[in-house]
Amino acid sequence: MSPWLQHLPVAPVLLPLCAGASMLLFRQHRVRAAIGLFAGFVQLAVALTLLYLTSDYVPGIWPEGIGVYSIGAWSAPYGIVLVVDRLAAFMLVLSATLTLPTLVYALAGWDRAGVHYHPLLQLLSMGLSGAFLTGDIFNLFVFFEVTLAASYGLMLHGPSAARVKAGLHYIVVNLIASLLFLLGAALIYGVAGTLNMADLGARIAALAARDRGLFEAGVGLLGVAFLVKAASWPLNFWLPAAYASASAPVAAVFCILTKLGVYSVVRVGSLLGAAGIASPLGGSPLLYAGLATMLFAIVGMLAAQQLRRLVAFAVVASSGTVLAAMGLDAASMTAPALFYLLSSVLATAAFFMLTGMADRARTGEVITDTGAEPLPTYATFGNVEDPGDARDSSDEVGVAIPAATAFLGLMFVSCTLLIAGLPPLSGFVAKLALLAAALDVRSTLELPAQSWLIICALLVSGLASLVACARIGMRLFWSPAGRSTPRLRVVEATPAALLVALCIALTVYAAPVMSYLHKAAVGLHAPQIYIHAVLSAHRERAPTPGPEP
Repeated sequence: MSPWLQHLPVAPVLLPLCAGASMLLFRQHRVRAAIGLFAGFVQLAVALTLLYLTSDYVPGIWPEGIGVYSIGAWSAPYGIVLVVDRLAAFMLVLSATLTLPTLVYALAGWDRAGVHYHPLLQLLSMGLSGAFLTGDIFNLFVFFEVTLAASYGLMLHGPSAARVKAGLHYIVVNLIASLLFLLGAALIYGVAGTLNMADLGARIAALAARDRGLFEAGVGLLGVAFLVKAASWPLNFWLPAAYASASAPVAAVFCILTKLGVYSVVRVGSLLGAAGIASPLGGSPLLYAGLATMLFAIVGMLAAQQLRRLVAFAVVASSGTVLAAMGLDAASMTAPALFYLLSSVLATAAFFMLTGMADRARTGEVITDTGAEPLPTYATFGNVEDPGDARDSSDEVGVAIPAATAFLGLMFVSCTLLIAGLPPLSGFVAKLALLAAALDVRSTLELPAQSWLIICALLVSGLASLVACARIGMRLFWSPAGRSTPRLRVVEATPAALLVALCIALTVYAAPVMSYLHKAAVGLHAPQIYIHAVLSAHRERAPTPGPEP
């Protein structure tokens, strides 16, 4: 293996770290933005390369499609390892795909509301990448904290009383979750003697009966911490206000933070499940937590009076859907759940970007380098007027729709179809695949009650999303009172359109994407492959003693 391929798994962590640190050496905003854009493109290229290396198209590079990078050449379980399998590579690509358009969107002026937007975004990318790659629980905690520390600064980015209030709630709740995470990790290490996720299975089998209760208590604390970060009910009361109060690009990139909690539940739960540990990280507890989360989100979407708050509840609904699907503990549900996760993150991020542009149709403000300024009204939605045209409106046939309004309307309809799961976009493909998997009876003649619960929840959540979006959409685009045509910038419109275009591409290329995710699901439900790859890595390349003098 070439040296650059050997060290490629650590690049997603080092690249944003170096980019964020180098930004602190420059005070010029344009230089920081240029560094961020360069790092974002390289990060995406590295993530796509890792995705390619874990696929079946490159046989022989990594055994069984899993790359293990041992920090300092210390092999597991004694050293720190980064592990790239199909699931980790998939999450890396999703993170990089979301971060880059968000950065471009912020260049319209959102990033100038505070000093350190670009370094914080790079640290957030570093934390996400490390959490997806790490092979032990303690470093998962470390990268969680890096991600959260950056998110605290981004959450409070820009002056707003509502943002400060919601941000303080966000910080306090996540600090409590981090404390539970640390206590759980300490209990597990105290009785098992290791925090390497691949090594825990063998250690669990050797535990004395008196230590089993402490171990399960530690796993339970981990489960609570993960579910807080995944926005699972009843631990998600903080999310709607926090995401609705954050600036549009920050809320867009935050869409993947809840999926980091979901990833942690799935990853740790699958490895512990190989050792026969019953915990909140899988099975019926996870299923019912996901269903309760979906119900909470449905009620929230129907009650929401603001578009931002509705999208925040849509983020909660997507987390609940993935948790419920994973909790059914059926291998056939995992790949559709991952496809749904991909589609929902892109859709809700695009929707948050849309709120930043659509809000100016209501407030008549435009984002500039110095903040929000009044926007001159050239047209209203119900009565189009040109200052240089004195024609009588009765002579007009129909109403001319400004280009900005047409773009926003098309984007709104696309995002509504995506989160409601209606054809022809990828949200429909994802929900249809979930329904088909839930209906897959295979060896049984009757559907289990849990499958019916998921089917009903999926259908009801789609209907509720459609009703809620239609109600707010009519108010936003069809109510003539106090509405103005917003002035859109290319750097705002392009990233949002790109995310929707990616969802369209997911619809067209659903088969190869689902095939890759199916292989990722197979590896997730057969953790012995992951365990063997981690514990056997580098041992065959251990240094041999030299000749005696």
